[in-house]
Amino acid sequence: MIKAALFWSGGKDSALALYEAQKDPEIEITAIVTTLNLEYRRISMHGISEAMLDKQAAQLEIPLIKMWVPNEPGNNAYETALLNTCQQLSRQGVDTLIFGDIFLDDLRLYRESIMEPLGLKCLFPLWKKPSDQLMNLFLSSGFQTITCCISTAFLDKSWLGKQIDENFIQDLPDNVDPCGENGEFHTFCFGGPVFRESIPFQLGEEIYKPLTIRKSDKVEETGFLFVDIY
Repeated sequence: MIKAALFWSGGKDSALALYEAQKDPEIEITAIVTTLNLEYRRISMHGISEAMLDKQAAQLEIPLIKMWVPNEPGNNAYETALLNTCQQLSRQGVDTLIFGDIFLDDLRLYRESIMEPLGLKCLFPLWKKPSDQLMNLFLSSGFQTITCCISTAFLDKSWLGKQIDENFIQDLPDNVDPCGENGEFHTFCFGGPVFRESIPFQLGEEIYKPLTIRKSDKVEETGFLFVDIY
């Protein structure tokens, strides 16, 4: 029997990874782990509040471990928090970590390089599966999710706070991955087969976080647009 913890972002990929892992009778998922910003008390990159994360965990009926990191942490701060969390999991008998990554090879190698010295294995249930097939599986399985963050380099504000359905996927620009795997958008999952009940919510304030990208010959101004969910 594999004793595992799943890294939970609050969005569709981690929800689908959980769904796929739960199908395997040899896997026991004993905890979910979420990285939160210590200053804003929100899920890193997604911007989902700690309160809404707690509601997700309650409906998943899986113990939640919160991994706190500083605002805009450097590699050392993040890795220190990650190592401390993984050591805690290992003491609890966890031998495998589950991630919802799809095709970012460098990220997978990074995760595996950190976990290997700790004796922890990594499992990627969605790995290298075509994004369009994953989205079809996600929707046909009854999951419900909305965009909680978009990259303005790829999408305008009309895409923020939208529920993902067949029309959403069909209307995406050609340069946007259907799963947003390149950071084009992030999601908040509020319903589906991994939850006991759907989570009621409302949309609140929109917040823009600018981002400057410096290249050798120019400076590009872009950013991320978030919507508060409560």
